[in-house]
Amino acid sequence: MLMFTLRRLSLFFFTMLMLTILAFSLSFLFPGDPLINLTGEVNASPVRLQQLVEQYHTNHSIFNQYINYVANIFSGNFGISMSSQLSISNEIASLLPATIELSLMALVIAMLWGIPLGFIAAIFHRKKIDNAILTFAIIGYSIPVFWLGLFVILVFSIQLSWFPSAGNISLLFEIEQTTGFLFVDILLSENPYKWQALANALSHIILPASVIALAPATVFIRLARTAMMEVLATNYIQAAKTKGLTFIKIIYRHAIRNALIKMIRHIGLQFANLITFVMITEVIFSWPGIGRWLILSIYQRDYTAIQSGLLVLSAFVFVVHIVTDFIYAALNPLARDHKHGS
Repeated sequence: MLMFTLRRLSLFFFTMLMLTILAFSLSFLFPGDPLINLTGEVNASPVRLQQLVEQYHTNHSIFNQYINYVANIFSGNFGISMSSQLSISNEIASLLPATIELSLMALVIAMLWGIPLGFIAAIFHRKKIDNAILTFAIIGYSIPVFWLGLFVILVFSIQLSWFPSAGNISLLFEIEQTTGFLFVDILLSENPYKWQALANALSHIILPASVIALAPATVFIRLARTAMMEVLATNYIQAAKTKGLTFIKIIYRHAIRNALIKMIRHIGLQFANLITFVMITEVIFSWPGIGRWLILSIYQRDYTAIQSGLLVLSAFVFVVHIVTDFIYAALNPLARDHKHGS
């Protein structure tokens, strides 16, 4: 386990090194003054510009500039937004929890639908149920997320009026921010209408989370189907059959548990694709998350926000991958071996 941890930590540090180099390089690749691109202070006076030169060491070598940039990043100084002139660190801290909540809800929905359907398809391999589930997976994966988002708004928000079409909670509810996570803050709130607020927040998140979850759910169907078929073909499953265990007991006692372990690593790998869908969906549903903020920054040519947003999102996705790797290694001892965990 020690070697596995050291390999993952070394991979993490190398990846963060590449991410920071890429983010730092963008300040020179974007149009304009690299110092303004790094700091976002577009209206700085000559005196302030001289202070920024000394603060960011732009009169030193590129290596010293990069080291200073990394030091500012780890101290939480991402500069200020070119468009709003607000601290990017504060904006990210206020917007990232909403993105995390939406991503987790979408991931849960994708797993709750995709993994059981994949198992069912594997159990009924090459039968009508299997073919129907695979057909659904192909069609679901082919639907563009922006088209699906607009379609569900038209049907479920405008025509049926079942769910809200924008935002994450009604303006009628005033919830004090404690952790930044809306659902946690609602539960911690002493507001007498907090249960109504919780129901309202759930109604807001269902549509965007379902739209995001469709494509990952179809991937989970195929992965779960493959994992279950591999488990059903193993020797210990055949031995259980020879002992006289019924097929239902074999599935519930042995097959599902081992197939789920195989799925854990795939959950982390699918998280990167899910974040891409989150960014698009946040714009469609006006969800107050970092993905919508980042896309708006691209439209506004807010180069400082683009650098910081890409760095934070990339680091967040990679941390999720690392965590899922450790969970998978804890549940599967073979993954900790150097032949399997590399």
